Amino acid sequence: MSHAYSFGIEEEFFLADARTRGSPGPQVRDFHASVESRVANAEREMLESQIEICSPPSDRFGEAEECLRRARQALAAIGREHGVLVFAAGTHPTALWRHLRATDAERYDGILGDLRMVGRRSVVCGTHVHVAVADPEARVGLANRLLPFAPLLLALSAGSPFWQGRPTGLAAYRLRVYAELPRTGLPDLFDDAQDYARYVRIMTRTGAVADASFLWWILRVSPKYPTLELRIADSCPHLPDALAIAALFRCLVRRIERDPGLNSRLTGASRGFITENLWRAERDGVRAALIDEAAERAVPVPAALESLLALIAEDAAALGCAEICADARRIAAEGTSADRQIRIFESARSTGMGRRAALSAVVDALARETEGAADPAVRGA
Repeated sequence: MSHAYSFGIEEEFFLADARTRGSPGPQVRDFHASVESRVANAEREMLESQIEICSPPSDRFGEAEECLRRARQALAAIGREHGVLVFAAGTHPTALWRHLRATDAERYDGILGDLRMVGRRSVVCGTHVHVAVADPEARVGLANRLLPFAPLLLALSAGSPFWQGRPTGLAAYRLRVYAELPRTGLPDLFDDAQDYARYVRIMTRTGAVADASFLWWILRVSPKYPTLELRIADSCPHLPDALAIAALFRCLVRRIERDPGLNSRLTGASRGFITENLWRAERDGVRAALIDEAAERAVPVPAALESLLALIAEDAAALGCAEICADARRIAAEGTSADRQIRIFESARSTGMGRRAALSAVVDALARETEGAADPAVRGA
């Protein structure tokens, strides 16, 4: 397998007013102007209170880590100049959707015109991972066969326990919010590339979508690149968490491509088990027990992760990212961003702090972790 399985990581971040920790005011426009002139790999998102960074295509995690770390630190520094906090999370702990302003751009105007209130309510941020495949024509079949692994990757990224200033009781509420939009969640099991192409052709011809970029599933064939795009993960404040999830996905792509029999007989029942596992991951994060269809039993996330690491061991070694993949054990053992956010919130409340102040403490912690998340060096670089 000489193909390098090059990858790129996109990270979406929230912005908050450094004083109120709520939606940023007019100063956010000066922040964006400064970012545009100083951070090459940053882009605007649909809301003024969001921004995205990305790493260029690479086959080395050290390069991706360095690129993302520098961009995170640059955004934080520019934020301090303009009274803005920058932080990663699946949902914004304090912001209220009705108070947020959309970015002035033709594409976003079109999206919001089509989606109306559900578009304005989509206050979410994710981590997206692109992985190139050896045969781009095979991507539809590969995407189908990768879907059973998606709930575990969601559980490891869980970082959205708050919504509209309130605890949700869930570890990863982001997908619940995102589910209000059409063409999100779990994709259908397309028969083959021709079946998928027919779907896209009819959807565009009938005006349902302008192009395939409006298909926002948790895992999709990229409409721009010869890649598979994982979209299920919450935005991770701790950069090593994002890198571990990206490494697992990259190795899974290689594993599924070199073993045509793996997950080759998925059925409607299979899709039902994936749907149930997504719910369990949303609700409980790394404390979930996920259904193993073949074994006909529920398996705790740490055990499911061990099975996954064994499955991709050869691929992780070949791609030089075995240590980064293994770092997912830390997440399963210590907890995700959601667990840390909940601990900070509950600790603050136990001292008599009001709910809004406790959520502000969560935002502060997320901003600190986002800026300084990376270790000085990434193992396996």
